[in-house]
Amino acid sequence: MTGHVDEYPIRSGEYSAVVTAHAAALRVLRHRERDLVVPFPAGGPIPDFRGIIAAPWPNRIADGKYTFDGAGYQVPSNEPARGCALHGFAFEQDWTLESHEESAVTLFCEPAPTAGYPHALRLTAEYRLTEAGLRIAVTAANLGGTAAPYGVCPHPYLVAGPSRLDEWVLEIPAGTFLEVTPDRLLPKETRSVEGHAFDFRSPRAIGGTEIDHAFTDITFDGGGQARVLVRDPGGTGVGMSWDSSCRWLQIHTADKEPPAPNRLGLAVEPMTCPPDAFNSGRDLVRLEAGATHSTAWTIFAV
Repeated sequence: MTGHVDEYPIRSGEYSAVVTAHAAALRVLRHRERDLVVPFPAGGPIPDFRGIIAAPWPNRIADGKYTFDGAGYQVPSNEPARGCALHGFAFEQDWTLESHEESAVTLFCEPAPTAGYPHALRLTAEYRLTEAGLRIAVTAANLGGTAAPYGVCPHPYLVAGPSRLDEWVLEIPAGTFLEVTPDRLLPKETRSVEGHAFDFRSPRAIGGTEIDHAFTDITFDGGGQARVLVRDPGGTGVGMSWDSSCRWLQIHTADKEPPAPNRLGLAVEPMTCPPDAFNSGRDLVRLEAGATHSTAWTIFAV
């Protein structure tokens, strides 16, 4: 087969998925033909960063400005209303196929260094379906000669079932959330979820709660995994699991102003670092020359 391929289908047992070459994004994930993520149409733009890999930083950088190893840098702001640089730049790339089999696909990209991020990275994303669900693994290799700041997260919008998001029952294993400014969603301070509307340590309905916040103090089980679970009153559900390489978790109820479709799914984004970590340095990965960093997440039917 010759010519450009836009996307790659994979299948295993009762799971099927489609991954796009552009942004290495998860366009479709289904279990028994039930959507586990909010899909998007083939061939066009990716709405709301659905299913992308956010790298080499997750979430936002205030004003697109940061300092690393004593030097100041400016990356383009792509969130005009808030004046921030959002979700890195890997989502702008057309990723190259490394391998494709029935149940897995691996893509990579090597974004060109820029004045704002003068580092040569190779990013590799593997999507693999098993009976346990879809495992998404991302590895960053620093091909350059100097250390690079780095962070990563996935960006799926999970779908529990046919009921409205307000009726879904959510469980988040996190004891703290990051308070943000209302206008730009920039970090202020961490607060306990105790007694707060964001306390979902025990499963309960989302209701009208609007969330676009990072959580931390995450509980990992004896196997080293944390899990977010979302259940529909009708009995279906979806979950996401990850390990302690991601000590932060962004949750977003996908609130939109009319006429845009509102609260279509729940964005669940396990992150290696919090928002604006390029400035705060908090949990920021320092990727030394020649070093690699890997992390992975699994989405599964409940």
